[in-house]
Amino acid sequence: MEMQFGQLYYRNMPRKLLIIVLLLSCLSAAADTGLPAYVLQLPASVSTVLIAETDTATLHQFGVARDGLVAAETTRMSIGQNGVAKQRTGDRRTPLGIYFVVEELDTSGLNEKYGPVAFPLDYPNAWDSINNRTGYGIWIHGVAPDGGIRPKRDTDGCIALPNDQLLSLKPYLSPSQTPVIVTRQIRKASEQEIETTRELLLDALDAWVSSYRRGDWNRFLSSYAQEFVYRGMSLAEWSAYRLHSVGSRKIEDYTVADVLLLADPEDEGLFLSRFRQEVTEDGQTVATTKRLYWRKSATGRFQIVAEDNG
Repeated sequence: MEMQFGQLYYRNMPRKLLIIVLLLSCLSAAADTGLPAYVLQLPASVSTVLIAETDTATLHQFGVARDGLVAAETTRMSIGQNGVAKQRTGDRRTPLGIYFVVEELDTSGLNEKYGPVAFPLDYPNAWDSINNRTGYGIWIHGVAPDGGIRPKRDTDGCIALPNDQLLSLKPYLSPSQTPVIVTRQIRKASEQEIETTRELLLDALDAWVSSYRRGDWNRFLSSYAQEFVYRGMSLAEWSAYRLHSVGSRKIEDYTVADVLLLADPEDEGLFLSRFRQEVTEDGQTVATTKRLYWRKSATGRFQIVAEDNG
C-alpha cells in the first residue's frame, strides 16, 4: 500500500538516529551552547561525522551513540598554504562545503609527506561544478615521519593530520558514508532551530518522493528552482529531457531509505539530502544513491537547485 504524503517512514525513525539530542553535556566546557548547525539527520549507516574548522585548524570528530550525536575527539590539522575557499586547480586552497570520504588509499608507494594512509574526498562535487570550481586530489592524509608539527597552512589544499591521530581515526572512516564538513568556524544552533529546519526540509523531500512515486510530473518538476542546472542543462532543458525519459514509463515501486540531511557550512540557505533510492520498472529494480541540493527561499520554501548520484 502506498504511504500517503507526510507519512514516509524516514520521518518516524528512532529518536537515536535523529540529531535532536542533548549534546550540551558533551560540550559543557564550551563558552557557547548549542549544536553544530549542519547536522539535521543521520541514517543508521553513518556512525561518524567530521567537521574541519579551518579558522582554528581543528578537526572535530563526532560519533553517533544510542542517544544521538556526541563529541568524540579533536585534533590539530594543517590546511592549504593559501587558506580556504578553493576555486581552481593549483590555488593551494582547501575547499569549503560538504564532502564524503571516497576510499582508503595505500600511501606506501607515495611521497612520505602523505603519511601512512590517505582518504580522498569527493571534491569537486555537483555544487562545486555548478560554481565552476576546479581541481582534484583533496585528501585527508598524514605527515612525513619525524617531520615535526606542520604549520597551520602547509598543504596543497588537503587536510593533514598527525599520523597517530590519523591512524586512530582510520577505523571510523567509511567510504561513501562518512561526511566531512569543512567550515571556517563551527556555527551553532538550538535543538528547536535544527528540528524546525529538519521538518521543513523533510516536507519538501516528501513532496518530491510522493510525486515521483505517483508519476505526477507537474508536481515533481515544481520542486525544482528556476536556477536549477544539471550537467549544463537549464531547468527548461532538463525538464524536457526528464519528461521524455520517464514521463511515459510506468513506475511500479519507488522507495527511499537512509536519508541524510545536512546544512551547507559556507552557503547559508543551502542544504543537502542524500539517500538510497530503489526504482522498480518492468519487474527490474535499480538502486542508486541520490543527492539533492536544496535552496531555502526568503519565504521559507525549499526547492532543488542541483542534483547528482553518488
